[in-house]
Amino acid sequence: MKKRPGYLVEFVALAIGATVAAPSTFAQSVDTARIEAAGQNDWLTYHGSYKSHHYSPLAQINTNNVGNLAVAWIHIPGRSTRGLQSMPLVADGVLYYTGSYSRTFALNGATGEVIWSYFPELDEALIARQTHSPYNRGLALGEGKAYVGTMDGRLIALDMKTGKVMWDTKLLDSQKLTVGFTGAPLYAKGTVIIGAQGGEWPGRGPIFGVDAATGKKKWEFLTVAGTDEAMKTWGSDSWRTGGGGGWMPGTYDSETNTIWWGTANPAPLYDWSGSDYKTQGARPGDNLYTSSVIGLDLESGKLKFYHQELPHDAWDFDSAVGEFVMLDRDGQKLVVHPNKSGYIFVYDRSAKVKNVWRITENSNFVKNIDPKTGELTGRRDFSAGKVEEPLCPHISGGVSFNAGSYNPKTGLYYKLGQEWCMTLDVVKTTPVTAPQAQLNIGANFKIAPPPSGEIYGHLDARDPVTGAKKWEVRFPEPPLASVLSTGGNLVFVPDSRGVVHAYDAESGTELWNHNNGTGHQGGIISYSAGGKQYVAMTAGFGGMASDDYAPTFGGVYKSMPRDDGALVVYSLK
Repeated sequence: MKKRPGYLVEFVALAIGATVAAPSTFAQSVDTARIEAAGQNDWLTYHGSYKSHHYSPLAQINTNNVGNLAVAWIHIPGRSTRGLQSMPLVADGVLYYTGSYSRTFALNGATGEVIWSYFPELDEALIARQTHSPYNRGLALGEGKAYVGTMDGRLIALDMKTGKVMWDTKLLDSQKLTVGFTGAPLYAKGTVIIGAQGGEWPGRGPIFGVDAATGKKKWEFLTVAGTDEAMKTWGSDSWRTGGGGGWMPGTYDSETNTIWWGTANPAPLYDWSGSDYKTQGARPGDNLYTSSVIGLDLESGKLKFYHQELPHDAWDFDSAVGEFVMLDRDGQKLVVHPNKSGYIFVYDRSAKVKNVWRITENSNFVKNIDPKTGELTGRRDFSAGKVEEPLCPHISGGVSFNAGSYNPKTGLYYKLGQEWCMTLDVVKTTPVTAPQAQLNIGANFKIAPPPSGEIYGHLDARDPVTGAKKWEVRFPEPPLASVLSTGGNLVFVPDSRGVVHAYDAESGTELWNHNNGTGHQGGIISYSAGGKQYVAMTAGFGGMASDDYAPTFGGVYKSMPRDDGALVVYSLK
């Protein structure tokens, strides 16, 4: 819990916008009750509230006037290596967000004026060795503090009013493990939860619970062989380098005091076991608790329940997508969770499978997933060498970490699907852990079109429980940013080419669009400041999923920078 130096700059005006009075109230108490209540003016946690609807009830901007939407102000965070992937948060008219290298900003939500900024001092030599960095996907708010993770394994608490470091806790030996934190933390009831990167990195993928007041570590849960039961699902001591992790924030169920979290894939990504994966290959067995949904006790971090969505995941279709959409339907309390494969799981509040449906058209890693039991049928398990038929979907998934949106007014779930595949050549590997951990992929691969024809993406409006589709909008390249729906009967989608679109939530009719000048791969929210509604989004391309865009699609992607970004905020003219 050492306090480490960083760069704090207060009251520096870097953004542009109209002159409007600063927020009259600043950083009122943000606690569990307030996050759960989800007041319409704020956006207090990654998905807006613990229900994870990613929905704003604000309706000042609506289907009748969205054509008058215009840029209100822009903020440039600087040093946006690999673009911007952050989800902004708003409390009491103050907008908080992060850029690459965990740069953290507090801005006047009405004008964009910088109230404070904080640039942590990081281990630059370590970051140069990492592949899944230096982007940061967001922060958490609670108890007067803003919490942000770093790529060198720290969790930092900043005073919401001043940006002053309140505590700085080292949680990971990133210098040895080569991974850190890129996902946003989650605040709940005095605890900050954050999951480590993992997956193809040979570690054990911990998730941490940290005391929000002091920064002291309360508990640690290992997603690889974290219980005696799980240890038995890793043959040949493969648990020692099993990967896992939980790099996106989950959510909190206050009724049961439970943290819901999605876990990452095992290492190596691609196994050469063939059909005998229970006893053969790099990591024999089901590999618990990777590619799973887990429920942890908030206070102790003890496992309460789990469902492994993909036992022995041999395709890198993990469960780390952080959406846990909480719904009440026909007297049942349900949780909707998208798996990276494009299959959407519907659970009860103890992770018992109630339904499974698929958002993608092109999928062949399994023949199906049983909608009653969640059991995989017709698995494709590979041996070493070239795989004859392309694998669908592509390694970037049928869905990615970008959030969908559930609108309680329409009852529809708005979610992006991705139609792409890849050729695959499985290669035997040996885990490298010294002197520093190295990637363990287990294959060479290349993007390929799906059997249905061209690569494309689509925005679907579906029943979140049954998967019944009401409408679809197609995009020539898969969008990689999050989706927002609002009480104004609108759905906003920032696409990969740089255009943000607004659609009628009932029909899918496009009502407005605007070009932000560079691709999107981050968050989008809505909030109110000074009685006015705003829509804020991060723009800036360059993350791992976008690596194939320039060589595959050409066009605007050939000249699109991969090292800049901006926060763009809209309001009515």
